Amino acid sequence: MYTLDLRAVTPKRIVPLSEKFSGTSPAGDAIAFTNYAMLRRGRAFFGVSGEMHYCRVSPDQWEDAVLKMKAGGINIISTYVFWIVHEEEEGVFRFDGCRDVRRFVEICERHGMLLIMRMGPFCHGEFRNGGLPDWLYGKPYDVRDNNPGFLAATRRFFRAVHQQLDGHYFAQGGCIIAAQIENEYQHSSAPWEITTGVSCEWVNGGHSGEDYMLALKRIMQEEGIVTPFYTTTAWGGAITPVDEALPLWGGYSYQPWIFYNRTGAHPATPEYIYRDNHNNAVPATYNFAPAYPPESRPYACCEMMGGMMCSYNYRFQMDMRAIDALANTKLGSGCNLLGYYMYKGGTNPTGLRTPYLNESQVSKRSYDYQAALGEFGQVRESYGRLKALHLFCQTFAELLAETKTVLPEHLCDLAPDDLGPLRFCVRVKGDAGFLFVNNFQDHIDMTDRRDESVTLRLPGGDVTFRFSLAAGENAVLPFGVTLGSVQLDWATAMPMAHIGDTWFFLAPDGMQPVYGIGGQAYAPQPGEILHVDNLTLVTLSRRDSNHFYLLGGKAYLCDKPLMQCGDALRAETDDGLVTLSTWERGAWQRRILGEKRPVVQAAFHQVGVGRYVVDIPQESLAGHKQVLLRVHYTGDIGHAFVGGRMISDNFANGAPWDIRIDCEATALSRDPLTLYITPIKENVVVDVSSAMAGRMERASGLKAELLSAEIIPVDEITLSQEK
Repeated sequence: MYTLDLRAVTPKRIVPLSEKFSGTSPAGDAIAFTNYAMLRRGRAFFGVSGEMHYCRVSPDQWEDAVLKMKAGGINIISTYVFWIVHEEEEGVFRFDGCRDVRRFVEICERHGMLLIMRMGPFCHGEFRNGGLPDWLYGKPYDVRDNNPGFLAATRRFFRAVHQQLDGHYFAQGGCIIAAQIENEYQHSSAPWEITTGVSCEWVNGGHSGEDYMLALKRIMQEEGIVTPFYTTTAWGGAITPVDEALPLWGGYSYQPWIFYNRTGAHPATPEYIYRDNHNNAVPATYNFAPAYPPESRPYACCEMMGGMMCSYNYRFQMDMRAIDALANTKLGSGCNLLGYYMYKGGTNPTGLRTPYLNESQVSKRSYDYQAALGEFGQVRESYGRLKALHLFCQTFAELLAETKTVLPEHLCDLAPDDLGPLRFCVRVKGDAGFLFVNNFQDHIDMTDRRDESVTLRLPGGDVTFRFSLAAGENAVLPFGVTLGSVQLDWATAMPMAHIGDTWFFLAPDGMQPVYGIGGQAYAPQPGEILHVDNLTLVTLSRRDSNHFYLLGGKAYLCDKPLMQCGDALRAETDDGLVTLSTWERGAWQRRILGEKRPVVQAAFHQVGVGRYVVDIPQESLAGHKQVLLRVHYTGDIGHAFVGGRMISDNFANGAPWDIRIDCEATALSRDPLTLYITPIKENVVVDVSSAMAGRMERASGLKAELLSAEIIPVDEITLSQEK
């Protein structure tokens, strides 16, 4: 049994930030910030940002990605503008194909998506040299430094990018609301890839402090990159000129980079323990040590783990529950702007002078990132779990913008591997707010929580929550909130969204949904519809909530990805079948669309050690939204080639490997698809016994086998939205 006394909690002191954090469009749309939240048109706006790199996504999939992100509750896209992508050869700028940033911005604008352009000049993002062009290595000046040479080169880059973005800034009626200045300055760097394997040099991490950051902002503005606000990354002691730019935070519980200098198992991290990150009285905590009073700026994030890439030294399959559990923890800790890296995975582009533009620790082509939306738009479990949380945030944006985080004392010194105490906190304003509960911990198996009791002592009287919660789950439970004309005293279910007086709730796994209204307790089962006073309460299981969509003012349950474009709904299917339920006349109206088709196995034959030719019939590539080849194999690394050109690669982690093949139809009409699986090797030695300059690797126990290859056509069923 736990008790939290909230009777003496004082209201948040909320003040507006300066005009440097505001802007107005020609139509009168206004963006501003208080020290606690983002405002739009003078009202609290809960921003949910998802990272997507336009240059890592095929242009024919940009609109699909934007629509899926919007359906998933994302209202801001953040994207890196990698310098090396646009000026790989000095003085020669490219804005074609996947580099056509202007076209990407136009698509975002068409669909009402806001944009944060992460301009660099240094970005990182597992890109070659952190995104800096190779030719900077030989210049007579240090990069990432406040010197005339580097700043002049940066100015030329910013000028070229501005020419593509001009007309699309917020003040021009466009969707670009912010630009990030640098990335992790004086905190992080990247290898100079041209030296990797020999001298292994690193890009300058920086030492010019705020002067350099302010110089970059001044250059941006002088070149026309003028946005309502600017951002910086703040973690790790990075330079954060908070009077000029909004400091943004993040957190990762899967950290492949630690295996540069360690062996053994990945340690559990403190990322899933609630903190109070908007409180001047709280000392620095794990991954949060601001160089400014925390209450003077919003606690906002741009790099919460939305997935994670496998590096060569660390292979894993992401536990998809880790993503929304982290978002729950950040939200409970006072975050009022969620931001994920990555939300949409992709494929690394190839260069003109350098074939592969990635950092050498990661795959050469694939940047799937096990993200909510995969490399080719595949929808993962984390997509649905996050969508429920995003709907909640946007439904209760105004209350969240004024609530205060309160922690139980036992969290202050809790270790990640201490699984005994219940992990919970509260965000409260007066008698209203939310109880946050988390039962997920990375790299440790949690157990079910049974018969927990949390009593909140509020000014208007006590509220007691009694509940159980499955291992790996998290929950946000309301108290004292108003649903239309009815007050909900408390509930052991999370409110997501509403249409008029019909409210949709999520019942987390292991938790019995109970609603306290007017002194009565109502306990429907998930799937039941409850009518109380003027309310209709629709309670969804975790599984069904993953399939819940609110599009165009209507509610749907769809077992496949669903998105809206204009007045049309698009349902994507990889097996030909879609089950769609529409909330109409107080009930779910169910329809089955399409016909289920069998899985098609591709024939293949072995042509060498770990080397296979896969037969892709030409007729299988036409007439679909896209076609994937789903590969199962054992080995070290998988590579896919057409005509000697690598189109995909994969660090083996036991999960299926998807390769898009419809876009290679012309090439496949001339050349076969070759899969080469780098073997896992035992007893490896390099034989140098020859008196001549002879060297040869000798190994035994080679393991590399293609187990299966399935052709997966992906189609869309388009239907008009019912009025």
